[in-house]
Amino acid sequence: MFQGFKEFIAKGNVIDLAVAVVIGAAFSAIIAALVDNLINPLIGLVFNAQDLNHVKLGVIGIGAIIGAVINFLAVALIVYFVFVLPMNKYKEHQAAKNPAVEEETLPSEQELLIEIRDALRKNAAG
Repeated sequence: MFQGFKEFIAKGNVIDLAVAVVIGAAFSAIIAALVDNLINPLIGLVFNAQDLNHVKLGVIGIGAIIGAVINFLAVALIVYFVFVLPMNKYKEHQAAKNPAVEEETLPSEQELLIEIRDALRKNAAG
């Protein structure tokens, strides 16, 4: 029972996921601070409010929704430019340095069945 748990924990993807969650939480705090202290006040000036959380469209707190969208887009933008784009460039660079060896193409199931049928006919005929 514990052996299976140790194997599960030792897998690289579990460790990668844990690191991603921790880094995501740290970036989320940074982005939230930027949105709350820079973007919200600037947009609040446009709407003549203290910050986005106080912007209302009638009784609907539209400012909080706009703030959440801005926060999400900021996190997605940073994750893309800090993690995804460099990792893709790195993978492209590695692929260019080490071109993949093309595997020989295997026959399809239908081709194998035809070969088997022909071999059986040949053996039955003589």
